[in-house]
Amino acid sequence: MDTILVLDFGGQYNQLIARRIREQNVYAVIESFRDITVQKIIERGYSGIVMTGGPNSVNDPSSPHFDPALLDAGIPVLGICYGAQLMAYMAGGTVAEAGAEGEYGRTQLTVGEDELFSGIPESSICWMSHRDRITAVPRGFRITAFTPQCMCAAMSDASRKLYAVQFHPEVTHTRYGTQIFSNFLDICGCDRQWKMSRFAVDTVERYRRELAGKKVLMALSGGVDSSVTAALLGEAIGNDLTCVFVDHGLLRKNEASAVEEVFRPRLGSGLICVDAKERFLRELSGVTDPEKKRKIIGEQFIRVFEETSQSLGGSDLLAQGTIYPDVIESGKGDSAVIKSHHNVGGIPSDVRFSGIVEPLRDLFKDEVRKVGLELGLPGHIVNRQPFPGPGLAVRITGEVTEEKLDILREADAIFREEIDASGMTGSPDQYFAVLTDTSAVGVKGDSRLYGSVIALRAVTTDDFMTADWTRIPFEVLERTSVRITNSIPSVARVVYDITSKPPATVEWE
Repeated sequence: MDTILVLDFGGQYNQLIARRIREQNVYAVIESFRDITVQKIIERGYSGIVMTGGPNSVNDPSSPHFDPALLDAGIPVLGICYGAQLMAYMAGGTVAEAGAEGEYGRTQLTVGEDELFSGIPESSICWMSHRDRITAVPRGFRITAFTPQCMCAAMSDASRKLYAVQFHPEVTHTRYGTQIFSNFLDICGCDRQWKMSRFAVDTVERYRRELAGKKVLMALSGGVDSSVTAALLGEAIGNDLTCVFVDHGLLRKNEASAVEEVFRPRLGSGLICVDAKERFLRELSGVTDPEKKRKIIGEQFIRVFEETSQSLGGSDLLAQGTIYPDVIESGKGDSAVIKSHHNVGGIPSDVRFSGIVEPLRDLFKDEVRKVGLELGLPGHIVNRQPFPGPGLAVRITGEVTEEKLDILREADAIFREEIDASGMTGSPDQYFAVLTDTSAVGVKGDSRLYGSVIALRAVTTDDFMTADWTRIPFEVLERTSVRITNSIPSVARVVYDITSKPPATVEWE
């Protein structure tokens, strides 16, 4: 099977590169630049290499670098953003700080004749995010694309099959990014044989071998990630898997009863429900910092699972529905921490399990859904709207209290009901309410009210690494606002969040 190596230099979108390649039915693996050599790359027989973006400057001696022999190994290479600058640096070109002319966001791209841009119009939109830029291309390279602020938005040395783009073809904002990857795979001579069904089959077989005779405790939230994880491990180890649902008091309206209603018939005695509401709220009392909230919730989850395991006679391993956006946003390798997910950055160092099993750790949300369908899970579970593990704690700005939770549960339920009843074409992929820590003046019953502000958030995305705010019809927003302000006495006004990701994240905290 042809395989592409994604050489990781610490960019936020690195797994997205692998995902775009896998979408083309070519397998991709990610390796940190620290963990592999040119010799190993040659020995493993990769069909091509993609050097990723990263937050550093190639001119900084402490920044990630790599053996220039890679460029003469006879393997096609595509450099993206930092990877493009590193290719120029390795080959003898010049990279300099762009200064005030750095580019961020959607940018007009003009491309010339080059096999990497085959089938792509001369002018289109790309996604830029860089401080440095290539100011002099190496000998043997030629400039193949430019933008209004970047004279070298792409370059190539076709004789050595070396290609570099300053922009990010992996994000959906780059109009012809998929075509660029397809062209690169053609340059690499790849057969398109890999499918997600192979992941499901291979993963079940892997864990059937690795977990034979071990007891596994599964953290089941009822969301798509944990449901698919439970299905994978259930196929692999059967009755050696026990699923634990923790009601931490931070759930949406009627969420706990809905989870038990769906999973009790499937798991029977293999499902254990733990009421830990008082425990979590006690630990969160007085806490306002979002990172601290996530770490507290992560630790308390682990402690509940440990105690439950002990009550059952002990478990060898803990299983989680961690997916790649959780990992990359929590900080991976040289990547910056965006926010510590409770099941990654929030895990304490003294976990009393011999290990943690995360079958979906390298997948994106849409890939997880495909695995779920391959395993025969019903559509209403596989396509369920995402809900964060820390629950409403990260949708309440500031301290979490029972009073605030009651307000937010009702507002969130109203918003979801109106969206579900609207019959919108292309409904948002995630939609919810946020209780802000802002107060505003209002009028109710001819009296002045200084009350809470509810923010509504809805996004459209396919991978949750980038997302656009959803254009919800005004009449739907109006009905939602009227219902919330009429039925929740303490709410003074409702606002709608129209920020995409980036620069925002999907959740407010």
